[in-house]
Amino acid sequence: METKKISLAIFASGSGTNAENIVNYFAGHDSVVISKILTNNSDAYVLERARSLNVPTSIFSGRDLRDPSFLKELENIDFIILAGFLLLLPEYLIREFPEKIINIHPALLPKFGGKGMYGHHVHQAVIDSGEKESGITIHLVNEEYDKGKHLFKAKCEVEASDSADTLAAKIHKLEQLHFPRVIEEYILQ
Repeated sequence: METKKISLAIFASGSGTNAENIVNYFAGHDSVVISKILTNNSDAYVLERARSLNVPTSIFSGRDLRDPSFLKELENIDFIILAGFLLLLPEYLIREFPEKIINIHPALLPKFGGKGMYGHHVHQAVIDSGEKESGITIHLVNEEYDKGKHLFKAKCEVEASDSADTLAAKIHKLEQLHFPRVIEEYILQ
């Protein structure tokens, strides 16, 4: 008899490169399955990626997310992975999935976190501040943006010649390298 796999739902708002990387990492995994990809952006390229990867999708609004009936979308889901998802999760969802929502942030928290600190905005803020290093923080989600328990950090050097775009490319490499592995280690512990 086959044991039930740990079921993950990925929330994404944009291109979906991290979502695609996670799906590919867990393809054929003995213990973990990506059950669906959800987005609040009907134009997000993550929907195309999900289609090509044969992962079911769901599109929802901010209003849908704030309504506790949204939990129907997450039946049989064990963990939620935020991969470039920009909305603050409502408290009912965090209570329903205690320490089971994992996010990645494109900076070394607690610096450069909080509302409005995503994507290009984060990288530009790091450069403007004169920081010598940046990186990623993989963390659990609580009721506040970027304030949950840290699971993992990886660093890269910020060079004087870096722009927000070149720094973003360095950060993206760290995300691709570490995010799926850290998810796996955390959920299988």
